[in-house]
Amino acid sequence: MNHKVFLDIEDMDRDEIGDFSRKGTGDFSWEETEDFSKDGRSSRGRGDGFSQRGAFHASGRRKRRRRRGIFLPVFLCIIALAALTGCLILVVKNRLLETERNEAMAHLDAANASPTYSEAQVQDMIDTAATDAARQKEEEILGEVKGMMESGEGASAMLRALYPDEIVVAANSRYYFFPILDTLKHHSYIKEQFILNEDNILEYVMDEEVVSKKGIDVSRYQEKIDWEKVAGDGVDYAFIRLGIRGATEGKLILDERYEDNMEGALENGIRTGVYFFTQALNKEEAVEEAEFVLENLKGYDISYPIVLDVEEVTTKNPRTKDMEKQDWTDVCIAFCERIKEAGYTPMIYGNLKTFLLMLDMEQLEAYEKWFAYYQTPLYFPYEFSIWQYTSTGKVAGIGTDVDLNISMKDYGSEE
Repeated sequence: MNHKVFLDIEDMDRDEIGDFSRKGTGDFSWEETEDFSKDGRSSRGRGDGFSQRGAFHASGRRKRRRRRGIFLPVFLCIIALAALTGCLILVVKNRLLETERNEAMAHLDAANASPTYSEAQVQDMIDTAATDAARQKEEEILGEVKGMMESGEGASAMLRALYPDEIVVAANSRYYFFPILDTLKHHSYIKEQFILNEDNILEYVMDEEVVSKKGIDVSRYQEKIDWEKVAGDGVDYAFIRLGIRGATEGKLILDERYEDNMEGALENGIRTGVYFFTQALNKEEAVEEAEFVLENLKGYDISYPIVLDVEEVTTKNPRTKDMEKQDWTDVCIAFCERIKEAGYTPMIYGNLKTFLLMLDMEQLEAYEKWFAYYQTPLYFPYEFSIWQYTSTGKVAGIGTDVDLNISMKDYGSEE
Protein backbone atom coordinates (compact mmCIF):
# COMPACT_ATOMS: atom_id res chain seq x y z
CA MET A 1 0.00 0.00 0.00
CA ASN A 2 1.54 3.45 -0.98
CA HIS A 3 1.38 6.85 0.81
CA LYS A 4 -1.62 8.10 -1.19
CA VAL A 5 -3.80 5.43 0.33
CA PHE A 6 -2.75 6.45 3.83
CA LEU A 7 -3.50 10.13 3.06
CA ASP A 8 -6.99 9.24 1.83
CA ILE A 9 -7.74 7.24 4.91
CA GLU A 10 -6.54 10.03 7.20
CA ASP A 11 -8.95 12.45 5.55
CA MET A 12 -11.91 10.27 6.39
CA ASP A 13 -13.93 11.14 9.54
CA ARG A 14 -14.77 8.77 12.30
CA ASP A 15 -18.08 7.72 10.74
CA GLU A 16 -16.36 6.59 7.61
CA ILE A 17 -13.75 4.76 9.58
CA GLY A 18 -16.57 3.20 11.49
CA ASP A 19 -18.09 2.02 8.23
CA PHE A 20 -14.91 0.25 7.32
CA SER A 21 -14.46 -1.19 10.75
CA ARG A 22 -18.04 -2.47 10.69
CA LYS A 23 -17.29 -4.33 7.54
CA GLY A 24 -14.26 -5.91 9.25
CA THR A 25 -10.85 -6.66 7.83
CA GLY A 26 -12.09 -9.83 6.43
CA ASP A 27 -14.73 -8.02 4.36
CA PHE A 28 -12.46 -5.24 3.03
CA SER A 29 -11.09 -5.92 -0.49
CA TRP A 30 -9.39 -3.92 -3.13
CA GLU A 31 -11.91 -5.41 -5.43
CA GLU A 32 -14.18 -2.56 -4.39
CA THR A 33 -11.84 -0.04 -6.08
CA GLU A 34 -9.96 -1.92 -8.69
CA ASP A 35 -9.62 -5.31 -10.36
CA PHE A 36 -6.48 -7.42 -9.86
CA SER A 37 -5.16 -10.23 -11.98
CA LYS A 38 -3.91 -13.44 -10.67
CA ASP A 39 -0.32 -12.20 -10.64
CA GLY A 40 -1.31 -9.23 -8.44
CA ARG A 41 -1.41 -6.55 -11.19
CA SER A 42 -4.35 -4.34 -11.79
CA SER A 43 -6.24 -4.92 -14.99
CA ARG A 44 -6.84 -1.11 -15.29
CA GLY A 45 -3.58 0.09 -13.73
CA ARG A 46 -2.79 0.96 -10.15
CA GLY A 47 -2.70 4.70 -10.66
CA ASP A 48 -6.25 4.95 -12.08
CA GLY A 49 -7.82 2.91 -9.23
CA PHE A 50 -6.48 5.08 -6.47
CA SER A 51 -7.43 8.25 -8.33
CA GLN A 52 -11.09 7.18 -8.50
CA ARG A 53 -11.08 6.33 -4.79
CA GLY A 54 -9.83 9.79 -3.91
CA ALA A 55 -12.53 11.43 -5.98
CA PHE A 56 -15.21 9.38 -4.17
CA HIS A 57 -14.07 10.56 -0.73
CA ALA A 58 -13.82 14.18 -1.81
CA SER A 59 -17.43 14.13 -3.01
CA GLY A 60 -18.64 12.74 0.39
CA ARG A 61 -16.84 15.45 2.26
CA ARG A 62 -18.50 18.17 0.18
CA LYS A 63 -21.99 16.73 0.90
CA ARG A 64 -21.34 16.61 4.60
CA ARG A 65 -20.11 20.20 4.59
CA ARG A 66 -23.29 21.31 2.78
CA ARG A 67 -25.47 19.60 5.41
CA ARG A 68 -23.53 21.31 8.20
CA GLY A 69 -23.98 24.65 6.40
CA ILE A 70 -27.84 24.30 6.46
CA PHE A 71 -28.17 23.49 10.19
CA LEU A 72 -26.15 26.47 11.37
CA PRO A 73 -28.38 29.21 9.81
CA VAL A 74 -31.53 27.48 11.11
CA PHE A 75 -30.10 27.35 14.61
CA LEU A 76 -29.12 31.01 14.44
CA CYS A 77 -32.64 31.95 13.22
CA ILE A 78 -34.21 30.17 16.20
CA ILE A 79 -31.97 32.06 18.60
CA ALA A 80 -32.84 35.35 16.88
CA LEU A 81 -36.62 34.63 17.09
CA ALA A 82 -36.35 33.80 20.81
CA ALA A 83 -34.47 37.01 21.46
CA LEU A 84 -37.08 39.01 19.51
CA THR A 85 -39.94 37.39 21.44
CA GLY A 86 -38.28 38.23 24.74
CA CYS A 87 -37.87 41.82 23.63
CA LEU A 88 -41.56 42.05 22.68
CA ILE A 89 -42.60 40.69 26.09
CA LEU A 90 -40.41 43.24 27.85
CA VAL A 91 -41.90 46.03 25.73
CA VAL A 92 -45.48 44.97 26.59
CA LYS A 93 -44.69 44.68 30.30
CA ASN A 94 -43.05 48.06 30.26
CA ARG A 95 -46.12 49.55 28.55
CA LEU A 96 -48.45 48.05 31.19
CA LEU A 97 -46.29 49.36 34.01
CA GLU A 98 -46.31 52.79 32.44
CA THR A 99 -50.13 52.71 32.15
CA GLU A 100 -50.50 51.70 35.79
CA ARG A 101 -48.11 54.45 36.83
CA ASN A 102 -50.11 57.02 34.86
CA GLU A 103 -53.38 55.86 36.47
CA ALA A 104 -51.86 56.02 39.93
CA MET A 105 -50.58 59.52 39.24
CA ALA A 106 -54.03 60.54 37.99
CA HIS A 107 -55.67 59.28 41.21
CA LEU A 108 -53.05 61.05 43.26
CA ASP A 109 -53.60 64.29 41.36
CA ALA A 110 -57.37 63.98 41.85
CA ALA A 111 -56.92 63.35 45.57
CA ASN A 112 -54.63 66.35 45.87
CA ALA A 113 -57.17 68.43 43.97
CA SER A 114 -60.07 67.46 46.37
CA PRO A 115 -61.04 70.20 48.79
CA THR A 116 -60.33 69.77 52.48
CA TYR A 117 -62.76 70.73 55.22
CA SER A 118 -62.38 71.79 58.77
CA GLU A 119 -64.14 69.95 61.59
CA ALA A 120 -66.69 72.74 61.86
CA GLN A 121 -67.45 72.57 58.13
CA VAL A 122 -67.92 68.80 58.31
CA GLN A 123 -70.32 69.15 61.27
CA ASP A 124 -72.24 71.82 59.38
CA MET A 125 -72.63 69.50 56.38
CA ILE A 126 -73.86 66.71 58.68
CA ASP A 127 -76.42 69.03 60.30
CA THR A 128 -77.64 70.18 56.91
CA ALA A 129 -78.04 66.61 55.67
CA ALA A 130 -79.93 65.63 58.85
CA THR A 131 -82.25 68.63 58.47
CA ASP A 132 -82.95 67.75 54.84
CA ALA A 133 -83.66 64.11 55.76
CA ALA A 134 -85.99 65.14 58.60
CA ARG A 135 -87.84 67.51 56.29
CA GLN A 136 -88.20 64.77 53.67
CA LYS A 137 -89.46 62.29 56.30
CA GLU A 138 -91.91 64.88 57.63
CA GLU A 139 -93.27 65.42 54.14
CA GLU A 140 -93.69 61.66 53.69
CA ILE A 141 -95.55 61.33 57.00
CA LEU A 142 -97.81 64.27 56.22
CA GLY A 143 -98.52 62.71 52.84
CA GLU A 144 -99.51 59.42 54.50
CA VAL A 145 -101.74 61.21 57.01
CA LYS A 146 -103.42 63.19 54.27
CA GLY A 147 -104.02 60.04 52.24
CA MET A 148 -105.60 58.28 55.23
CA MET A 149 -107.84 61.23 56.00
CA GLU A 150 -108.95 61.44 52.39
CA SER A 151 -109.77 57.71 52.38
CA GLY A 152 -111.91 58.08 55.50
CA GLU A 153 -109.66 56.16 57.90
CA GLY A 154 -109.88 57.15 61.55
CA ALA A 155 -107.24 58.58 63.83
CA SER A 156 -106.53 55.16 65.36
CA ALA A 157 -105.71 53.69 61.97
CA MET A 158 -103.38 56.59 61.19
CA LEU A 159 -101.55 56.30 64.50
CA ARG A 160 -101.17 52.54 64.15
CA ALA A 161 -99.65 53.00 60.71
CA LEU A 162 -97.26 55.64 62.00
CA TYR A 163 -96.20 53.62 65.07
CA PRO A 164 -95.80 50.04 63.82
CA ASP A 165 -93.62 48.99 66.78
CA GLU A 166 -96.27 49.91 69.33
CA ILE A 167 -99.86 48.93 70.06
CA VAL A 168 -102.12 51.97 69.98
CA VAL A 169 -105.27 51.75 72.13
CA ALA A 170 -108.05 54.34 72.10
CA ALA A 171 -109.79 54.49 75.48
CA ASN A 172 -111.04 57.00 78.02
CA SER A 173 -111.01 59.83 75.46
CA ARG A 174 -107.28 59.45 74.78
CA TYR A 175 -104.69 57.22 73.09
CA TYR A 176 -102.33 54.82 74.81
CA PHE A 177 -99.09 53.52 73.29
CA PHE A 178 -97.78 50.14 74.41
CA PRO A 179 -94.44 48.79 73.17
CA ILE A 180 -94.68 45.31 71.67
CA LEU A 181 -93.01 43.00 74.17
CA ASP A 182 -90.79 40.11 73.18
CA THR A 183 -91.27 38.63 76.64
CA LEU A 184 -94.85 37.65 75.74
CA LYS A 185 -95.72 34.79 73.40
CA HIS A 186 -96.52 35.97 69.89
CA HIS A 187 -98.91 34.26 67.52
CA SER A 188 -97.60 32.89 64.23
CA TYR A 189 -100.61 33.72 62.05
CA ILE A 190 -100.01 35.41 58.72
CA LYS A 191 -102.39 38.34 58.31
CA GLU A 192 -102.82 37.83 54.58
CA GLN A 193 -104.08 34.28 55.16
CA PHE A 194 -107.20 35.53 56.95
CA ILE A 195 -109.60 35.76 54.02
CA LEU A 196 -113.27 36.77 53.82
CA ASN A 197 -115.11 34.28 51.58
CA GLU A 198 -118.01 35.05 49.26
CA ASP A 199 -120.44 34.84 52.23
CA ASN A 200 -118.40 37.39 54.21
CA ILE A 201 -117.20 34.67 56.59
CA LEU A 202 -113.60 34.99 57.76
CA GLU A 203 -111.44 31.92 57.14
CA TYR A 204 -107.81 31.08 57.72
CA VAL A 205 -106.33 29.47 54.62
CA MET A 206 -103.12 27.46 54.33
CA ASP A 207 -102.02 25.84 51.06
CA GLU A 208 -105.45 26.65 49.58
CA GLU A 209 -107.18 24.73 52.39
CA VAL A 210 -109.40 26.26 55.09
CA VAL A 211 -107.94 25.24 58.45
CA SER A 212 -110.10 27.41 60.73
CA LYS A 213 -113.49 26.70 62.33
CA LYS A 214 -116.61 28.86 62.06
CA GLY A 215 -118.31 29.74 65.34
CA ILE A 216 -120.80 32.03 67.05
CA ASP A 217 -121.50 33.21 70.57
CA VAL A 218 -125.07 33.79 71.75
CA SER A 219 -127.09 34.92 74.73
CA ARG A 220 -130.64 35.94 75.48
CA TYR A 221 -130.20 38.89 73.11
CA GLN A 222 -130.38 36.50 70.12
CA GLU A 223 -133.82 35.43 71.32
CA LYS A 224 -135.15 32.06 70.18
CA ILE A 225 -132.76 30.26 67.84
CA ASP A 226 -133.48 27.57 65.25
CA TRP A 227 -130.40 25.45 65.91
CA GLU A 228 -131.10 23.05 63.04
CA LYS A 229 -130.78 25.93 60.58
CA VAL A 230 -127.70 27.18 62.41
CA ALA A 231 -126.06 23.78 61.95
CA GLY A 232 -127.06 23.81 58.28
CA ASP A 233 -125.27 27.15 57.84
CA GLY A 234 -121.90 25.57 58.60
CA VAL A 235 -121.48 26.61 62.23
CA ASP A 236 -118.98 24.26 63.90
CA TYR A 237 -119.18 25.51 67.49
CA ALA A 238 -121.07 27.94 69.71
CA PHE A 239 -120.21 29.71 72.93
CA ILE A 240 -123.34 29.94 75.04
CA ARG A 241 -123.57 32.61 77.70
CA LEU A 242 -124.12 30.80 80.98
CA GLY A 243 -124.66 33.87 83.13
CA ILE A 244 -123.43 37.16 84.56
CA ARG A 245 -122.68 38.91 87.81
CA GLY A 246 -124.65 42.11 88.22
CA ALA A 247 -122.65 45.27 87.63
CA THR A 248 -124.09 47.14 90.58
CA GLU A 249 -125.39 44.67 93.16
CA GLY A 250 -123.11 41.78 92.21
CA LYS A 251 -125.79 39.11 92.05
CA LEU A 252 -125.04 35.88 90.09
CA ILE A 253 -127.63 35.47 87.32
CA LEU A 254 -128.17 32.53 84.94
CA ASP A 255 -128.86 33.58 81.33
CA GLU A 256 -132.54 32.99 80.69
CA ARG A 257 -131.89 31.17 77.39
CA TYR A 258 -128.84 29.22 78.55
CA GLU A 259 -130.50 25.80 78.84
CA ASP A 260 -132.47 26.10 75.57
CA ASN A 261 -129.37 27.16 73.69
CA MET A 262 -127.18 24.40 75.16
CA GLU A 263 -129.70 21.69 74.36
CA GLY A 264 -130.47 23.03 70.87
CA ALA A 265 -126.81 23.27 69.90
CA LEU A 266 -125.85 19.83 71.21
CA GLU A 267 -128.87 18.12 69.67
CA ASN A 268 -127.85 19.43 66.24
CA GLY A 269 -124.22 18.37 66.46
CA ILE A 270 -122.75 21.78 67.27
CA ARG A 271 -119.92 21.66 69.78
CA THR A 272 -120.24 24.02 72.71
CA GLY A 273 -118.36 26.11 75.21
CA VAL A 274 -119.72 28.62 77.70
CA TYR A 275 -118.80 32.08 78.89
CA PHE A 276 -119.51 34.05 82.06
CA PHE A 277 -119.52 37.85 82.32
CA THR A 278 -117.53 38.72 85.45
CA GLN A 279 -117.85 41.62 87.81
CA ALA A 280 -115.91 39.96 90.62
CA LEU A 281 -114.07 42.34 92.91
CA ASN A 282 -111.50 39.85 94.25
CA LYS A 283 -110.24 36.26 94.14
CA GLU A 284 -113.02 35.00 96.43
CA GLU A 285 -115.75 36.32 94.17
CA ALA A 286 -113.91 34.93 91.14
CA VAL A 287 -113.93 31.44 92.66
CA GLU A 288 -117.61 31.91 93.50
CA GLU A 289 -118.29 32.64 89.83
CA ALA A 290 -116.33 29.56 88.78
CA GLU A 291 -118.34 27.36 91.14
CA PHE A 292 -121.58 28.82 89.76
CA VAL A 293 -120.45 27.94 86.24
CA LEU A 294 -119.40 24.39 87.14
CA GLU A 295 -122.69 23.74 88.90
CA ASN A 296 -124.66 24.70 85.78
CA LEU A 297 -122.45 22.68 83.42
CA LYS A 298 -123.60 19.39 84.91
CA GLY A 299 -125.24 17.13 82.37
CA TYR A 300 -123.82 18.88 79.31
CA ASP A 301 -121.05 17.69 76.99
CA ILE A 302 -118.63 20.62 76.86
CA SER A 303 -115.76 20.37 74.37
CA TYR A 304 -114.81 24.04 73.89
CA PRO A 305 -113.29 26.22 76.66
CA ILE A 306 -114.97 27.76 79.68
CA VAL A 307 -114.51 31.50 79.27
CA LEU A 308 -114.29 34.43 81.66
CA ASP A 309 -115.61 37.52 79.86
CA VAL A 310 -113.60 40.55 81.07
CA GLU A 311 -114.90 43.91 79.87
CA GLU A 312 -115.32 47.40 81.16
CA VAL A 313 -119.01 48.19 81.69
CA THR A 314 -120.66 51.47 80.83
CA THR A 315 -123.22 51.21 83.61
CA LYS A 316 -123.30 54.26 85.83
CA ASN A 317 -121.30 53.72 89.00
CA PRO A 318 -120.36 50.02 88.46
CA ARG A 319 -119.07 48.04 91.40
CA THR A 320 -115.72 47.46 89.67
CA LYS A 321 -114.95 51.13 88.99
CA ASP A 322 -112.09 51.28 91.52
CA MET A 323 -110.37 48.04 90.49
CA GLU A 324 -106.72 48.21 89.45
CA LYS A 325 -104.89 46.12 86.86
CA GLN A 326 -103.61 43.67 89.47
CA ASP A 327 -107.13 43.23 90.91
CA TRP A 328 -108.49 42.23 87.49
CA THR A 329 -105.51 39.95 86.90
CA ASP A 330 -106.03 38.20 90.25
CA VAL A 331 -109.70 37.60 89.40
CA CYS A 332 -108.75 35.96 86.09
CA ILE A 333 -106.15 33.70 87.68
CA ALA A 334 -108.49 32.56 90.46
CA PHE A 335 -111.32 31.76 88.03
CA CYS A 336 -109.11 29.96 85.50
CA GLU A 337 -107.35 27.85 88.11
CA ARG A 338 -110.64 26.62 89.53
CA ILE A 339 -111.93 25.73 86.05
CA LYS A 340 -108.69 23.90 85.29
CA GLU A 341 -108.97 21.91 88.53
CA ALA A 342 -112.41 20.74 87.39
CA GLY A 343 -110.91 19.30 84.18
CA TYR A 344 -111.99 21.96 81.67
CA THR A 345 -109.98 24.33 79.49
CA PRO A 346 -110.09 27.90 80.88
CA MET A 347 -110.01 30.92 78.55
CA ILE A 348 -110.08 34.72 78.90
CA TYR A 349 -112.15 36.91 76.55
CA GLY A 350 -111.33 40.55 75.91
CA ASN A 351 -110.45 43.33 73.49
CA LEU A 352 -107.43 45.61 73.19
CA LYS A 353 -108.43 47.59 76.24
CA THR A 354 -108.95 44.40 78.26
CA PHE A 355 -105.59 42.85 77.49
CA LEU A 356 -103.47 46.01 77.56
CA LEU A 357 -105.13 48.36 80.08
CA MET A 358 -107.05 46.10 82.44
CA LEU A 359 -104.87 42.96 82.67
CA ASP A 360 -101.21 42.10 83.17
CA MET A 361 -100.71 39.65 80.32
CA GLU A 362 -97.36 38.46 81.59
CA GLN A 363 -99.17 36.83 84.51
CA LEU A 364 -101.76 35.23 82.21
CA GLU A 365 -99.51 33.45 79.71
CA ALA A 366 -100.74 30.04 80.86
CA TYR A 367 -104.34 30.63 79.74
CA GLU A 368 -105.95 30.64 76.30
CA LYS A 369 -107.15 33.94 74.85
CA TRP A 370 -110.27 34.90 72.89
CA PHE A 371 -109.62 38.24 71.19
CA ALA A 372 -112.36 40.67 70.09
CA TYR A 373 -111.44 43.04 67.27
CA TYR A 374 -113.90 44.16 64.61
CA GLN A 375 -111.56 45.27 61.85
CA THR A 376 -109.20 43.68 59.38
CA PRO A 377 -106.33 43.20 59.12
CA LEU A 378 -105.67 41.67 62.50
CA TYR A 379 -104.17 44.10 65.02
CA PHE A 380 -102.80 42.07 67.91
CA PRO A 381 -99.31 40.54 68.11
CA TYR A 382 -99.78 38.18 71.05
CA GLU A 383 -100.90 34.61 71.19
CA PHE A 384 -104.63 33.85 70.96
CA SER A 385 -106.78 30.95 69.76
CA ILE A 386 -110.12 32.53 68.79
CA TRP A 387 -110.89 35.83 67.09
CA GLN A 388 -114.30 37.48 67.39
CA TYR A 389 -114.22 39.57 64.21
CA THR A 390 -117.73 41.04 64.00
CA SER A 391 -120.81 41.67 66.12
CA THR A 392 -123.11 42.10 63.14
CA GLY A 393 -122.90 38.67 61.56
CA LYS A 394 -125.77 36.90 59.86
CA VAL A 395 -126.49 33.21 60.41
CA ALA A 396 -129.47 31.14 59.28
CA GLY A 397 -131.83 30.35 62.16
CA ILE A 398 -130.93 33.53 64.10
CA GLY A 399 -133.19 36.54 63.57
CA THR A 400 -130.78 39.13 64.99
CA ASP A 401 -127.20 40.15 64.48
CA VAL A 402 -124.82 37.67 66.02
CA ASP A 403 -121.14 37.64 66.96
CA LEU A 404 -119.02 35.63 64.51
CA ASN A 405 -115.79 33.93 65.53
CA ILE A 406 -112.92 32.15 63.83
CA SER A 407 -111.05 29.49 65.77
CA MET A 408 -107.59 28.34 64.77
CA LYS A 409 -108.00 25.34 67.08
CA ASP A 410 -110.39 22.47 66.73
CA TYR A 411 -111.16 21.96 70.41
CA GLY A 412 -113.78 19.41 69.54
CA SER A 413 -111.09 16.97 68.40
CA GLU A 414 -109.16 17.21 71.69
CA GLU A 415 -110.66 14.37 73.63
